[in-house]
Amino acid sequence: MVYPKKTGVGLSPDLRTPVCGVGMGLRGCTRHQNSMPNITDGECILSLNLEEKKAVVAEVSAQVEKAKAIIVAEYRGLEVGRMTQLHTKARQSGVYFRVLKNSLARRIVADTPFAELSKHLVGPLAYSIGSDPVAAAKVLHEFAKGNDKFVIKAGAMANLMLSHKDIADLATMPGRDELFSKLLGTMQAPIVKFIRTLSEVPTKFTRGLVSVRDQKQVI
Repeated sequence: MVYPKKTGVGLSPDLRTPVCGVGMGLRGCTRHQNSMPNITDGECILSLNLEEKKAVVAEVSAQVEKAKAIIVAEYRGLEVGRMTQLHTKARQSGVYFRVLKNSLARRIVADTPFAELSKHLVGPLAYSIGSDPVAAAKVLHEFAKGNDKFVIKAGAMANLMLSHKDIADLATMPGRDELFSKLLGTMQAPIVKFIRTLSEVPTKFTRGLVSVRDQKQVI
């Protein structure tokens, strides 16, 4: 059988590891001779058995359950190495990121506050899911600025669809950790001043005693 040459990122059955099927025209990724993902309308059709699908749905559903935002982007034609970099950046930012078959994604978001996303799940998509909405948006927004093949398609917070402008605005806001640091710094400022004052008291007291002693010696 001769497979047509295609350009795009295939995925291993665990939906995490980019792989090359025969004739997919990708380099630098694992080649699986016996697992040739077909690309139909930009979506990888993967041969997952029922148990594997259940495992994927359970894992992602757990993330969606505690999510405050989901941002979706198309990665058509993006190099495997770039996707790996993005996955690393997302993990460092505390964001759950993965490429996911859209039919499974629709099943996962159904009957959740993110159900409206289903209408926008077309093409090869990567999902940024986070309990910090700013971090979830920022990871993809920053990556998209330097990669024209990576296009943000949709986003949602609980019962609220986000426009492209909403996502961009969200991405430029200070994140939860940054806000917490600023708040902590503001709260600590009076405390630090108080501690400095306390630390100066013994010094001033000691200087006072020395001054009194010196005066007595003179008398």
